[in-house]
Amino acid sequence: MNISVLGTGSVGQALSVRLAGLGHQVFMGTRNVADSLQKTQPDNWGNPAIGTWAKEHTEVELLSFKEAVEKGNDLIVFALNGKAVFECLDAVGEAALNGKVLLDISNPLDFGQGFPPSLFVSNTDSLGEQIQNKYPGLKVVKTLNTMSNPVMVNPHILQGDHSVFVSGNDAEAKATATRLLNSFGWEDRNIIDLGDITTARGTEMVLPLWVRLYGKLQTPFFNFHVNTAKAQ
Repeated sequence: MNISVLGTGSVGQALSVRLAGLGHQVFMGTRNVADSLQKTQPDNWGNPAIGTWAKEHTEVELLSFKEAVEKGNDLIVFALNGKAVFECLDAVGEAALNGKVLLDISNPLDFGQGFPPSLFVSNTDSLGEQIQNKYPGLKVVKTLNTMSNPVMVNPHILQGDHSVFVSGNDAEAKATATRLLNSFGWEDRNIIDLGDITTARGTEMVLPLWVRLYGKLQTPFFNFHVNTAKAQ
């Protein structure tokens, strides 16, 4: 497939490398290509800056948001901070988004009061729903937002079963998302279809717990497992 990954941070980088390694043509979207290529300082966690990363991963083409979606038009992956979603998608334009499947792996994190972050939407709404409502022609699937990026793209990095959730209104779009998850190594028994896009409220609200577990465990290499075995 021709896939656009919107976002140049560690999540976008991890997904782009994995997708390219699986044989997909990947187009990474950024606000400004020239500005991105000038960035060479690693982030606070030691992840490479996009300027350095892009030189080492020429199999991924770095383009503007709109150009990336125009070329990677089989599937869109939104891998930016949740606060940037409408700036990004508005730059692409509704006409280019209509009819496309968008995997939304973002979360509505608000760092306005420092760390740990709060959520800028919760309980009665979700970021996934807001995207779907603003762009009704877009087929939004919320998934992979309850774990760190190494686990997203390689579930076998952890021992045993653990779960990934899928939310969305369009059955065919969710099937596309499920096939992609399978290609990453997720087994069907661990993929839980929660229902329509309103169920993204639940997975987005997992993040406060995830952040606190990260603080306690001091590692991003963990995930949640929903055990559905019947009682004996």
